[in-house]
Amino acid sequence: MIRFTRPAALMLVAPALLAAPAQGEVVESSDTHFVSRHAVEVAAPPKDAWLALIAPADWWNDSHTWSADASNLSLTPQAGGCFCETMPAEDDDDSFGLEGSAQHMVVVQAVPRKVLRMRGALGPLQSEPVDGVLTITMQPIEGDEGDITGTRFVWEYVVGGTMRFEIPAISQAVDGVIGQQAMGLAEALGGAMAEEDEEAGASDFDAAFGPDAEEGDSAADEDADEDGETPFEPGEGR
Repeated sequence: MIRFTRPAALMLVAPALLAAPAQGEVVESSDTHFVSRHAVEVAAPPKDAWLALIAPADWWNDSHTWSADASNLSLTPQAGGCFCETMPAEDDDDSFGLEGSAQHMVVVQAVPRKVLRMRGALGPLQSEPVDGVLTITMQPIEGDEGDITGTRFVWEYVVGGTMRFEIPAISQAVDGVIGQQAMGLAEALGGAMAEEDEEAGASDFDAAFGPDAEEGDSAADEDADEDGETPFEPGEGR
């Protein structure tokens, strides 16, 4: 997720400074859309991995919230549920009843131990007439003897619509922070088992949960070389 707090402006202007893993990439982009994809494997069974996934307050990075405190995050893992944040009022005698809140995304599909899909524009994208769909899928990893030895997560965030950002820059910034959150979840589950598979695609989950997306792979390869180094001004509206 893009950093939300006002002091985050420097981070947005310089995507290369993001403390995100090297894995993952922007696999598609155009003048009106981009797709970020990350994958990571953890040595935790799908049940434990799911329970961790739906508790972002335990692993989300504080600096990527509006309130600068991930403990204010909550997620209701059912259709129509909210991935939301509470912004506590300032601690003074005149602040009673002045708490704030933010809706980051709305859950559209939740299948325990398999997939969590949410819709919403994250971070500064909230100020733009764009939409985004974040799909996080889970697959059990089998050992040599057929036992379950871990879980493979694939994160895919598809953003489309009109926006006042330069696509090469905003797509790289979003990709970097999505990757950071994916690794944050992995670390909460004991750390990543291995680097992500760069060949992973939308077909990993669409075979079970949506239309076949293999047709777009060639276009993704052509657009994946955007370096996103051009700085951009996110504007004041958030």
